[in-house]
Amino acid sequence: MGSEMVVQVRGQPDISLVRLIFCCTVAGGIQYGWALQLSLLTPYVQTLGLSHALASIMWLCGPVAGLVVGPTVGFLSDRCNSSFGRRRPFILTGCIIICLSVLVIGYSSDIGAALGDTKESCSTYIGPRWKAAIIYVVGFWVLDFSNNAVQGPARAMMADLSGKHGCSTGNIIYAFWMAVGNILGYSSGASGAWHKWLPFLMTNSCCEACANLKGAFLVAVAFLAICLTVTLICAKEATLSELDSNAFRENSGFLSLLKAFKSLPSGMPYVLLVTSLTWLAWFPFILYNTDWMGREIYHGSPSGTKQEIGAYTRGVQQGAFGLLLNSIILGISSMLLEPMCRKFTSRIVWVIGNFTLFLAMAAVTALSVISTNGYHSKLSSVGNGDEGIKIGALAIFTILGFPQAILYSIPFACAAQLAADEGGTQQGLVTGVLNISIVVPQVIIALSAGPWDALFDKGNIPAFALAGALAIIGVFVGLAKLPRISTKYLRSDSFESIH
Repeated sequence: MGSEMVVQVRGQPDISLVRLIFCCTVAGGIQYGWALQLSLLTPYVQTLGLSHALASIMWLCGPVAGLVVGPTVGFLSDRCNSSFGRRRPFILTGCIIICLSVLVIGYSSDIGAALGDTKESCSTYIGPRWKAAIIYVVGFWVLDFSNNAVQGPARAMMADLSGKHGCSTGNIIYAFWMAVGNILGYSSGASGAWHKWLPFLMTNSCCEACANLKGAFLVAVAFLAICLTVTLICAKEATLSELDSNAFRENSGFLSLLKAFKSLPSGMPYVLLVTSLTWLAWFPFILYNTDWMGREIYHGSPSGTKQEIGAYTRGVQQGAFGLLLNSIILGISSMLLEPMCRKFTSRIVWVIGNFTLFLAMAAVTALSVISTNGYHSKLSSVGNGDEGIKIGALAIFTILGFPQAILYSIPFACAAQLAADEGGTQQGLVTGVLNISIVVPQVIIALSAGPWDALFDKGNIPAFALAGALAIIGVFVGLAKLPRISTKYLRSDSFESIH
């Protein structure tokens, strides 16, 4: 971050930068599954019978739970007295739940058929499968819940271990591993060939799209297990007693959690405000990016004719490919953020990210209008959208990798440094509270995006137009309210001293 003093948590030994990088591999495993969740699950659940509006409501339970889970898990991990460390017990438990929920989602069609859904082959039946949809939504909610529970302790652990390297380095490494997970996850989702490589995944109730989802998620489980193992081995946390001898006498109950909220670092309210505005602007695209490609760019439908379903599937796969390009730029950009923050300050870099998002959402809105009007005026056949528009859509996906790198690191680096400046003992709580400013926007968008789009009857276009407006508001609020801290303490040698 552009203002970082190196503040080490007392009792936590320094580790090398290489070891710090490997400590964060679990972020890649989590993000692999999250990438599949973002690119494939909203389109897939519509094939089970849920409407576009209900698909947005589906995202609601996870963030509602995150309002409580994020700060609570963060607070408890600050005071966990396990000999295994403060953060790793929560990371391990959460990852196990992630793996189980992913399996439930992947096999939801088969489970639904066993519980009484239609016995007609999925190759001919295009109606709803409500039992499969219910199983799917339950698995989805648990997955979203556990993602919220794991990422807070994982980020807090990186802040704990950063030591001499500084909080910004830890968060940039976290963003880098997220980019790696995104690249692998979106590559997996965009391939569309799992049903060919693993034909046994196809069943009477699970055709190509379902088998592709199932295969991608099985690989996600294996990849997360590997990444989790590396993190658990490399992250040698100090125990709570080694960090603070008075911690065992502190109450870790609900009243202590409420009391801890009152002692958040100064400057944190403005970080929370700008984080909320930023995520409000991001969530429409995050939730509907591949659906947008399938509907507005390829002019398909997840519940239309066989030709429309085929066009929609191709659009979703191209959207996943766009997210792959996005992740490559995200990974490259994450390595450039530290020198950018050192030159311009983290406040300005964050504002630049929001302004880039505004331009991208304006372009998405304009491209959608052009594509839709051109399709209707020419009465084009399904899936035969203008090639220039398709290329433009992929270009927008790619460019958004830069502001997304800022989204994944700068807010967390700001919060971590504010906590470090006051002793570094509340990293878990601060990260958990920051999570609230992420899940509240998700709740708002999940509740409002479907009705908002339905009000104008323009598909995804109204939500993206609103996202652009929110992004430009975030620019002005960020300039006016984000904390200003000197850049003189920012380390410039973090990635030049790998040993």
